[in-house]
Amino acid sequence: MRTAYSVETVRAAERELMARLPEGALMQRAAAGLAAACADLLGRVYGSRVVLLVGSGDNGGDALYAGARLARRGAGVAAVLLAPERTHAGGLVALRRAGGTVVRDGGAEESVLRADLVVDGIVGIGGKGGLRPDAAGLVAVVERSRAAVVAVDLPSGVEADTGEVRGAAVRADLTVTFGTHKPGLLIDPAREYAGSVRLVDIGLELPAEAELEALQDVDVARLLPAPSAESDKYRRGVVGIVAGSARYPGAAVLAVAGALRGGAGAVRYVGPAKDEVLARFPETLVSDGGPRKAGRVQAWVAGPGVGDDAEAVAEALAEEVPVLVDADGLRLADRDAVRGRTAPTLMTPHAGEAAALLGVRRDEVEAGRLAAVRELAAAYRATVLLKGSTTLVAADRGGAAVRVNATGTPWLATAGSGDVLSGLAGSLLASGLSGRDAGSVAAYLHGLAGRFAAEGAPTVAHAVAEQVPAAWRGVFPPAHPTR
Repeated sequence: MRTAYSVETVRAAERELMARLPEGALMQRAAAGLAAACADLLGRVYGSRVVLLVGSGDNGGDALYAGARLARRGAGVAAVLLAPERTHAGGLVALRRAGGTVVRDGGAEESVLRADLVVDGIVGIGGKGGLRPDAAGLVAVVERSRAAVVAVDLPSGVEADTGEVRGAAVRADLTVTFGTHKPGLLIDPAREYAGSVRLVDIGLELPAEAELEALQDVDVARLLPAPSAESDKYRRGVVGIVAGSARYPGAAVLAVAGALRGGAGAVRYVGPAKDEVLARFPETLVSDGGPRKAGRVQAWVAGPGVGDDAEAVAEALAEEVPVLVDADGLRLADRDAVRGRTAPTLMTPHAGEAAALLGVRRDEVEAGRLAAVRELAAAYRATVLLKGSTTLVAADRGGAAVRVNATGTPWLATAGSGDVLSGLAGSLLASGLSGRDAGSVAAYLHGLAGRFAAEGAPTVAHAVAEQVPAAWRGVFPPAHPTR
């Protein structure tokens, strides 16, 4: 599992470690890892042209010491000092002793445009509020260059704790981060500025509970439900689907498609699209009544394509089992009814739906996704899965790390994809996973299935559903493809 920690936590860990190490040793560890990553990206260090963009903090010091290492290997290294009077003195001395130079007034643009590699050491993890005009101007020059760009710890102009980008920011090909990931490296919009991320271990001792965590194959494999020899379809869990309408019958079909592949033993469908559902999936159990009359389930999915059927959504929310609320259900669900539930609730909005629930503009949610998902979870006392290029899952009670998932592909932005995700997550809820686990595991598998379905080309939602079993099998080691 990848974890990310706040600036405050990282700073505290750095102070504790520095108190036990010789002066400057921690910066030398960071610089060594940074220089190695730069060398790997360059391929051939000798004769390459490297430009360091050096700010006033330790971030600039890391860049200077790394530049000195590259200079000793034969690179031509030049430093652009954004705050000459506050440049890290030891790093500057090291660079000059290694043969590096400082770019004189007016030479920054030419140096950057001629560089093979630009190292961004303008602002460190404490930077907030956007870049100053001189730095923003330099970033614009970097964007015009053909140089590879390496960011030190995180790209300048992005906020480490939130993933927000306020104005100009460096777009890196590679970010070399130290000790741990920072939340901004995993959350959009900042994530798209980071490029590939390389983590350098500098010996930090961090608490067990992180601010953010990202599941990997081994974590998903551990959480996925598996039947035992004594299992039957009811012991494996039954998920109920309240979806579809005369206008949107396909939403019901797609939600059922996701649910059937999600690990539950059976799927019950309630709604006006039963003929369409049965024609596609004859194994579905259908009901003519509402959720109260459908029979026993271990979880409900309520909302995809239901139109204005608020009564069916309210009936599902009144049941004492986990309920996933999506799409039209998010608009129809009574906030107090959601807040008053004693059984778990999982809400799965995209940015537009989240904005409507919070009473803000969509661009505010997209700019501050981490804050939005936390605010929604607190306001509704529900686990919230905020869909997007990086999907976030926040638990209904504070304290647990927010989960982030980036397994998807832009091709998943297609009609009905969210319905498949809802059915998949609801099935995992019915099999016994918590809302946080069901949401994050479903997002992980859904993203992988989207990749498999697309293979670099447009795809459709039903093809994504068909690839869920391949994604499920894919998280297990080759020697143990199933459990």
